Amino acid sequence: MPSIAVRLALLCLCLCALASAAAAAKTHHLTWNISYQYKTLDCGGVRKLAVAINGEVPGPTIRATQGDTLAVTIGTPWADGTAGVTQCPILPGETFTYRFVVDRPGTYMYHAHYGMQRVAGLDGMLVVSVPDGVAEPFAYDEEHTVLLMDWWHKSVYEQAVGLASVPMVFVGEPQSLLINGRGVFKASNASGDDCSSPPTLFTAVPGKTYRLRIGSLTSLSSLSFAIEGHTMTVVEADGYYVTPATVTNLFIYSGETYSVLLTADQNPSRNYWATSHVVSRKPETPPALAVVRYATAGDLPPPPPAGPAWDDTASRVNQSRSFSALAAGGHVPPPPPARPDRVLLLLNTQDKTVDGHTKWFINGVSLAFPETPYLISMKHNLRGEFEQRPPPDSYDHARLSISSPPPANTSGRAAVYRIAPGSVVDVVLQNTRNPANGKSETHPWHLHGHDFWVLGYGEGKFDPEIDGGGLMRGSIGRPPVMKNTVALHPMGWTAVRFVADNPGVWLFHCHLEAHVYMGMGVVFEVGVERVPRLPAAIMGCGRTKGHH
Repeated sequence: MPSIAVRLALLCLCLCALASAAAAAKTHHLTWNISYQYKTLDCGGVRKLAVAINGEVPGPTIRATQGDTLAVTIGTPWADGTAGVTQCPILPGETFTYRFVVDRPGTYMYHAHYGMQRVAGLDGMLVVSVPDGVAEPFAYDEEHTVLLMDWWHKSVYEQAVGLASVPMVFVGEPQSLLINGRGVFKASNASGDDCSSPPTLFTAVPGKTYRLRIGSLTSLSSLSFAIEGHTMTVVEADGYYVTPATVTNLFIYSGETYSVLLTADQNPSRNYWATSHVVSRKPETPPALAVVRYATAGDLPPPPPAGPAWDDTASRVNQSRSFSALAAGGHVPPPPPARPDRVLLLLNTQDKTVDGHTKWFINGVSLAFPETPYLISMKHNLRGEFEQRPPPDSYDHARLSISSPPPANTSGRAAVYRIAPGSVVDVVLQNTRNPANGKSETHPWHLHGHDFWVLGYGEGKFDPEIDGGGLMRGSIGRPPVMKNTVALHPMGWTAVRFVADNPGVWLFHCHLEAHVYMGMGVVFEVGVERVPRLPAAIMGCGRTKGHH
């Protein structure tokens, strides 16, 4: 769900189809002026060129109730939208209105989806409440949003140029982590600002229970979020209720959202740290800090606790496996279909080259965004705009070594997986080791236009004969959670299942900005002939210039 570029466009196409009328439904009209701004978000004395919504970085939190309609009118000097996939970018000086019904309660996010704009801070949270009189399967006294980000001092342009250069210059580790758009790079800076006081996350009243709606829109970092001395009970993931699960720290990956319940049950004579630590990559970035203040306390706590071991993959996998769908009551996903109609085995490989440029590949194909978006090309039968040969459904898994993956076998433009409408599709993502640095990284994969059931996670190489048999027979164990973003852990595999019931052209990609920029993604076409006539507002680029 959400990205004001991708995901608000997605909301319009996907969620409106499911919307049901509500007696007290409202329409929320939002007008956003998107502009360049110099911002210093981490108190480091470094002013970075950012992208702001009405002057804010990150953008404002959108709040609505299930059944309400959002009408968001955007003006921008850059570009916006699922550029190259479902629409042309919004050109300088133009506006575009996303209008959609929010049909499902939950915690969501929006963000830019053109180039690497999300790195520049063009993002925010979207909170959809249940209507009055509708009970959720848990109780709390108050709620707060927690948006987690990472932050570089180099501009998004410098990063993109480095990735496209020969030789490639990677973006490197972020200088800071942010909680709700604020972080601390240095305790003080050349301007004399006092940066020694981290922001307050919220003020807690002893005995009360708080719902924290947590979302990660990091561009590179996997995170561990914790509140010192407190446990958290996970009750929602990506907009669906889950069986309550108590954790001391929440591993969260870019694109994911969670709701957790926290009870203020600790010593009220002191305050407590909220922390965000890098995991899965060797930390070169200090943790983000905020303070949970008890009403009777004033001073800062002692030094914050250390985070979990960054390379403890087993703990992260175990937490991913521990979540299960809520069995009854509330917004509960249906059980997955027993068998798939089609199985896609997608091999993730990094650091291969095309014409000297470093690219990343899925089954030997590197994702590319054409000048004429896929949806428009397909709907108007513009066959010369992208590769017509179908990409491979699988790879030579019998001879595959995930420690030394094979070189890419194609340099052609990205093709499209054509999915039969209504069919059940299993996707198995296989991770490998990057030959350039000898590391296997975490890749959070996000699907547009659909939610999926998470069937399972495995270590090492996926074996269709052994591992696939269990998935085919529905031997999943606990009720699988339904999500739109899932982690592919280092040197392992992740399997998901979805029903192709939303006509359109949909991106499925690693949610790390540099990774999708370098080609780590695929495109699914589902019954494009069933999509109604395309609006002129999404055109104006490639072969559709002059049609805007």
